[in-house]
Amino acid sequence: MAASSVAPAQVAPQSAFAAKSTAIAMNDVLPTQVLQPVANTAAADPLAPASVEEQPAAEQPVEDVTAGATLSETVAKFRSSDPGSRELECLAVGIYFESKSEPLSGQLAVGEVIANRANSKGRFPSSYCGVLFQRGQFSFVKGGRWPAVAKGGAQWKNAVAIAKIVDKDLHDSSVGKALFFHARRVSPGWRLTRVATVGNHVFYR
Repeated sequence: MAASSVAPAQVAPQSAFAAKSTAIAMNDVLPTQVLQPVANTAAADPLAPASVEEQPAAEQPVEDVTAGATLSETVAKFRSSDPGSRELECLAVGIYFESKSEPLSGQLAVGEVIANRANSKGRFPSSYCGVLFQRGQFSFVKGGRWPAVAKGGAQWKNAVAIAKIVDKDLHDSSVGKALFFHARRVSPGWRLTRVATVGNHVFYR
């Protein structure tokens, strides 16, 4: 599930892809590409428990989202530096490192793959964080941690908005029930059903 890998946006079949591959594993890995760590402040610790005193950021109520609004209009309403929960943070991090340089439709597609995996009823872990930290699936996750995120930047705020949109199922994506993806620049030769090409990624189920 990533930008140049779900490897920074691609995950390759478990046994088929290595270091510079930008695809998700066929059996348990999302095809994607690897994004370069974002230089910023101290690296976030994905394993650290959230503070019980932490208050979620105020967000636009779903009922206030205009029917028929474009994806960019909805993203504008949900943009924030604070995802509001640990699960949404994991989803936003996956979107960020796998597709932050993609158009919003490409980010939505990557987010849908992560959500589809979490909802796959036993085929993959049943949570966004579980999917993100599944061994060998995302190249940007090293030793149970992800690189530092520039949380004050526009790309992170967009990723947070897309994560909320995916979680609330506010916009449909052309990738449907896709579970895998890889960067267009690679040809992993997977024996999977090709669903769509969005931005710089090719999606499969």
